[in-house]
Amino acid sequence: MTENDPFALADQAAATLRELTGVESHDTALVLGSGWLPAVDALGPATAEINTTDLPGFHAAGVQGHSGKIRSIKVGDKNVLVFLSRTHFYEGKGVRAVVHPVRTAAAAGCRAIVLTNGCGGLNPAWAPGTPVLISDHINSTGHSPIEGANFVDLTDLYSPRLREIAQQIDPTLDEGVYVQTPGPHYETPAEIRMFRTWGADLVGMSTTLEAIAARQSGLEILGISLVTNAAAGMTGEPLNHEEVLEAGRSAATRMGSLLTQLVPQI
Repeated sequence: MTENDPFALADQAAATLRELTGVESHDTALVLGSGWLPAVDALGPATAEINTTDLPGFHAAGVQGHSGKIRSIKVGDKNVLVFLSRTHFYEGKGVRAVVHPVRTAAAAGCRAIVLTNGCGGLNPAWAPGTPVLISDHINSTGHSPIEGANFVDLTDLYSPRLREIAQQIDPTLDEGVYVQTPGPHYETPAEIRMFRTWGADLVGMSTTLEAIAARQSGLEILGISLVTNAAAGMTGEPLNHEEVLEAGRSAATRMGSLLTQLVPQI
């Protein structure tokens, strides 16, 4: 019956994770978005690294810039579980697959999670390579990871406490509202104008479904977007995935420093 119960599948994945990593319990999880991979090395050497496909319910990486690996890293006195890739909603594997890493992290003992992404910026002041804390989100996928009559409050979904810690580390960090689209196509200029009237500052193809699942699982959540490009129609230039990866490479030192200082305080 495990395949019909996403939480039982997460428990099974967590048990396999303990066996393969030799770490009985993790404290904090980190999900890396497109362009963030170069920053993770700053956290230190892995105590264990496994393939995502080694765990029940996980899929191979389906997007360039995602490694398909999971690392266990000791940062200070914390065991940090780092997902070097994620399953995106547009891959067609279903919402359960998208949020399975989050549920596995909770089953593995994590009490907090940092969700990162590469995204388009709707604020002209944010140049590519600018990190922005997510203060709230708009889920425009039309889907939810919560099944049945299980009502979950999303007030203060993105932890004010964790955002304050991040801003103490880097006072230049700004905040914004993130909107998730289904993807994989980029947004049209008309859609970007609509999102701006909604109050959105950032746009991407991940994170919101994971955040909702994390709240359901009782995790404290910090969201960090890396602005990799101006959103569609703002500069007149076409969009492509390579600029997402390049922005991540350029900002790797800053992002690595932020994560290294932030994770031990979560």
